[in-house]
Amino acid sequence: MSSPTGPASGLPVRMPRPRQSGRHRRPEPAAAPEGAPALVLAVPGAPSAAVRSLAEEVVSIARSELPGLEAAIGYLDGDDDEYPTLATVLTRTAALRVERYELAQAAGREVEEPTGPDAVVVPLLAGPDSALVRAIRQAVTDSRATAQLTDVLGPHPLLAEAVHVRLSEAGLARADRARLFTVATAADGIVLATVGGEEAVQAAGITGMLLAARLAVPVMAAALDQEGSITAVAEQLRGSGSAQLALAPYLIGPELAEGLLEDAAKEAGCQAAEPLGAYPAIGKLVLAQYTTALGIPAQPQGAPVR
Repeated sequence: MSSPTGPASGLPVRMPRPRQSGRHRRPEPAAAPEGAPALVLAVPGAPSAAVRSLAEEVVSIARSELPGLEAAIGYLDGDDDEYPTLATVLTRTAALRVERYELAQAAGREVEEPTGPDAVVVPLLAGPDSALVRAIRQAVTDSRATAQLTDVLGPHPLLAEAVHVRLSEAGLARADRARLFTVATAADGIVLATVGGEEAVQAAGITGMLLAARLAVPVMAAALDQEGSITAVAEQLRGSGSAQLALAPYLIGPELAEGLLEDAAKEAGCQAAEPLGAYPAIGKLVLAQYTTALGIPAQPQGAPVR
């Protein structure tokens, strides 16, 4: 608690930043409309403390881009105790929306009755996975909430940027092709690994073309969950002249079964980068799906890092 003369107990008080003047000032961030549906992040895979931390970071990035955003996390394979299931989160979200409206009415406030969906559900998936999307859609149905399910996050140029960064962090690609320095372990061929079958491979291939343009090396997509797919693509790249390959996950992380990436890298005889994780672009793309679903004007994004 703070006093008129300053913060109590030495606690800091966040003061609003002064608006920058001049024609080059940064635009003020938009705020979520009052009464807007909640953003519910649908997290696939086995829940864990690491997965929860990743999901919370993604949601935090989305909130920082859209002040006032109400967001929650639902786990596709949750236990409704430590990790609430997606259906449970949607049911709670719908009930909370009604409760807030009734409380506002009881307080004498002039408020409009909520309309439209109670929540916008955004899958935490870089690419399509029909089995996981079906499970998310079923959870939405089971919740009996009025929710709108968006598409997955990719393909998108920001995901190509994220894969590039993960490769550079692993020493498998130059961080910036515009700077004249070399990386001794840089790969001359990239296997872009995904899960979700042929549909996922085709979608990853679009991001792969963008990645190939960034790195100036061949990039081919393959499925981790199809036996022999990674090895076959690795052999194809070697046959076309690539001698030093890298395995780059086109995956955020929770949807990746434990040990699958390591086994594939060993079979293909190449090093692997880390999954995309909570790279800032993931949170921005989650928010973009939400704002697009509701028709909220998107905020301008900075130029991608090269």
